[in-house]
Amino acid sequence: MRARVRSGFAQWTLSVLICGSVNSHAAEVFKVGFLTSLSGPGAVLGQEIRDGFNLGLQHRGGKLGGLPVELNVVDDQQNPESARQTAERFIKRDKVDVITGVVFSNVLLPILPMVLNSDTVYISTNTGPEDYAGAKCHRNFFVASWQNEDIPQAMGQFAVERKFARVALIAPNYPGGRESLGGFKRKYTGQVVEEIYSKMGQLDYSAEIATLRAAKPDAVFFFLPGGMGVNFIKQFDAAGLSKQMTLLAPGFSADEDTIKSVGTSLVGTYNGSQWAADLPNPTNRKFVEDFQKAFGRPPSMYASQGYDTALLLDSAVRGAAGKVENRDAFRKALRAADFKSVRGNFKFNTNQYPIQNLYMRVVEKDASGRVSNKLVSTVVSEHTDPFAVNCHMN
Repeated sequence: MRARVRSGFAQWTLSVLICGSVNSHAAEVFKVGFLTSLSGPGAVLGQEIRDGFNLGLQHRGGKLGGLPVELNVVDDQQNPESARQTAERFIKRDKVDVITGVVFSNVLLPILPMVLNSDTVYISTNTGPEDYAGAKCHRNFFVASWQNEDIPQAMGQFAVERKFARVALIAPNYPGGRESLGGFKRKYTGQVVEEIYSKMGQLDYSAEIATLRAAKPDAVFFFLPGGMGVNFIKQFDAAGLSKQMTLLAPGFSADEDTIKSVGTSLVGTYNGSQWAADLPNPTNRKFVEDFQKAFGRPPSMYASQGYDTALLLDSAVRGAAGKVENRDAFRKALRAADFKSVRGNFKFNTNQYPIQNLYMRVVEKDASGRVSNKLVSTVVSEHTDPFAVNCHMN
């Protein structure tokens, strides 16, 4: 029997042997439940993560650690209840080895207890919630991206270095948004003149822009993923505020998906990231080149996180000698993180969140007129999140 896997650029086939009971073939096929946002305002983010993961899988010949892969990609509709139902099906019916792919923390957090307590491993391709970075850390929870505060902390430090004395902050009112602004404030020592929380999925920012105009900050730090950020930047620029104050962003709010939609309005925007397309390592060069060929667009941070997740899983299945049903051996191999990341050095902290470099990028227009991010500097080397000290994992 052949299991068909649909990617963003083609429909390609993985050879998967399925016969007899599921348990008897636990070491003959590696089952991945891929739950992500493929519709709604965050759809582009889930599509990027999915496409990056599929490219990593393709680079491994459709296998992970030598095992054929049964990959089931499902839209979470950015709805916690829909995500819960799918996760339950992955666990009870499909008996997956790993669940991954969720974009937003307000979707992930409600389903995590059920997933982790079922002894199913979850690999986060995006959000890194504070809840599971400290006292609630769990042996089955791994983050292949960042802790929610990591990149905003780098931006807060950058704002201090650039001597922005008065800064306004804006983010959607959900865990990831609140934690992002908390991360910025952790390193920023100037005056926060406004701290604005908008609705999740909001697309009209006229009221918020009026508030910013009145506050007259030196800079505005915003965390507005997907369509939220696109609309905010367009409206911010149209209101003439880009001539009055500097925009500061985490990389995911000034990434390729946003650049495609906004264009030159983002030129000059500094943004932090754990990854850059022009990082000079062989794994990253191949990823960027092949992603462009496969999809006809440059990869984003989200795509790089999906790609790294596939490579991490490949290393773990191989490290466990294919015996993924032995969860202790599989988790040990995951913690080893024996793979070459597109971001450069990568290892797990004691809470199974990354220790990694944080970079500064700036949006520029090159000689050909193409608008893209350019690597500026390393802001923090081997960054560790502040919550790991509270993790005492069994």
